[in-house]
Formats: sequence, structure tokens, C-alpha cells
Amino acid sequence: MKLVSWNVNGLRACVKKGFLDYFHEVDADIFCIQETKLQEGQISLELEGYHQFWNYALKKGYSGTAVFTKIEPLSVKYGVGTDESEAEGRILTLEFAEFFLVNVYTPNSQRDLARIGYRLEWEERILEYLQELNAVKPVILCGDLNVAHQEIDLRNSKSNIGNSGFTDEERGKMTALLSEGFVDSYRHFYPNQEGAYTWWSYMNKVRERNIGWRIDYFIVSESMKNRLKNADIHCEILGSDHCPVVLEIQ
Repeated sequence: MKLVSWNVNGLRACVKKGFLDYFHEVDADIFCIQETKLQEGQISLELEGYHQFWNYALKKGYSGTAVFTKIEPLSVKYGVGTDESEAEGRILTLEFAEFFLVNVYTPNSQRDLARIGYRLEWEERILEYLQELNAVKPVILCGDLNVAHQEIDLRNSKSNIGNSGFTDEERGKMTALLSEGFVDSYRHFYPNQEGAYTWWSYMNKVRERNIGWRIDYFIVSESMKNRLKNADIHCEILGSDHCPVVLEIQ
């Protein structure tokens, strides 16, 4: 089974930049996107063979998640029961026979860390939610988690210490998640791989010089570790400031 996750940074714009070419070429069983930046009725995608599930933000042109799946889920949940997470369209949970899929667009703590308090509360709620799901059946968490966990996960680690996405608090929440029976699938296969990034600033020549961050993940329950076949980063795929990440499981 192949799963793909991609922060498209505005799906309508990404479609104009080749989204559908990549979608059909990669032929994923489950394809998750974040930051759709649209409302219901603003796009119509003809994705033959896929069920489509959308969680729109109330605010226009902001946030939003979606999942396209060949396998019909047993159930679908929007948000984790908190008003703000629902309003921003940041979480979609699909239950399948053997696992829960949780597609997430984690809130950015913002450049001046104005939203760090909300971000840390969010992390606590998400961890509790994942633990609840994991007690029922294994979990696959994917999406833009807006944190580079270790120094190896971004190009200029020393100059970014304390910045949004690389604060001790945000990194600590990722460490806490992984210590609760979850596995970073990419690092499972490539623990020491440097230069593996999923996001680059739009500043001039930054992507060409691979000055990036790895902030998009597939994280799975420890109980699924023996089912992992491969994890990959499709950094050659353009169309967004993020690139797709891929997980293959047995």
C-alpha cells in the first residue's frame, strides 16, 4: 500500500502547476493534502476510483485538509472535538480495517512565536487523541507538522535555534510523541541521511541550493514498524513550497 502526503500551499494554484500529473503518476492508494486554501465548491477534481473527503477552514483562503482514497473508510472524523481545530480544518481522521489515518496540518507558532501557546496546547491534545486511537488499533499520522525535530532535519540549524518550527518546546513535543510508541518512518529507514528536506523558503535560489527543512512526516505506531517497506521524499516535485512525502507499507 502506498500513501502520499503533500502540503500543496493552495490546491487551486498547485493544480495549475502540475498537481494532477503527479497525482496520477504516483498512483497512491491514499493521498493526503494540507493547506488546501479553499471552500466547498471552489474546485472540482475528477479523481476516478477515489473517495474524496474534505475539511474546509471557515476562513477563506486558509488552511484546510483533504484525503483521496481508493479504499473506502469505515468512518471519517473532522477535527478532534475542539472548536478552533474544527474551524481551521486542520485534522481529518479516516478509520480503515487495520489502522487509523490521521491527516494533520499543524498550526505554525508564527515568526514572532505569537501562537506558541496555542501550538503547544494543540500538541498536547493531538498526543492524547493519538494515544486514544492507538489503544484501539494502529495509527498512521501524516502531514505538515511544522517542526524540524533534530538538527539533521534542517540546513541551518544553529542560526534557527529558537525560531518558529525549531524551538526547544516544539521539538520537545515531537520527542514526547515518539517516546509514546510512535516511529518517524523516514528516520526509521534513513537515520543519518542529511539534506533530506520537504520545505524551502520562496526566497531566491533557496530551493536550488537545498536550504530547507524536513517538516512533513509519516509517523506510525510502533506496532506497525514491521510492516514498513519504504519511506521517501519526492523533492523533485514542484508546485508548492513543500514537496510530497511517501510511505509504503505491507
